[in-house]
Amino acid sequence: MAGKRILIVDDEPDILRVVVFRMKKAGYEVITAEDGKTGLERASREVPDIILLDLRLPIMDGFEVCRRIKIDERLKTIPVIFLSASISEDIESKIKEYGADGYMRKPFEPEELLEKIKLHLKE
Repeated sequence: MAGKRILIVDDEPDILRVVVFRMKKAGYEVITAEDGKTGLERASREVPDIILLDLRLPIMDGFEVCRRIKIDERLKTIPVIFLSASISEDIESKIKEYGADGYMRKPFEPEELLEKIKLHLKE
């Protein structure tokens, strides 16, 4: 876990604050972005170990950010976990379609998210 970097892309300040606090407490280095375009730029520049990606974002939505990450040779192996408050029936197919590695429905318990992160980082 030491030295693992998480990129959190979410435009909701409360969610960002809680998740950042919990991830730092768990020993992760945290990078944040509040819109899809900035999230993609930070992913490219920082090359995190895992990305937590809200679906509804300003400028560029989470689906498009994920699509671009998964076609980038440097970034495509980074696990991407979608975060969303929506309970869309087709979320499972969209996860596969865009190449995401998982999904967490908001609101979620930080401990549950931490377990999912550890699973994807194989910790």
